[in-house]
Amino acid sequence: MNQSLRSWSLIAGSVLLLALTGCSTIGAKPWERARLARASMQLDDHAVEAGIDDHVYFSKEASSGGRGFGGGGCGCN
Repeated sequence: MNQSLRSWSLIAGSVLLLALTGCSTIGAKPWERARLARASMQLDDHAVEAGIDDHVYFSKEASSGGRGFGGGGCGCN
């Protein structure tokens, strides 16, 4: 019985150690960051158009705080 408990403890410890270290290698390496920083890898690669769209959006929603709060600037909500 003691040998069985010891083997199950070893298996459980191994599984726990594997689960804790399984995601330790996820992420960009320093030499991969240049590739990820390219304009084609961005969610919105047209920064000027995105800035104009954000300006229009924030101008319309100025009285409610922009994207952070619900409701519109017209007071209809």
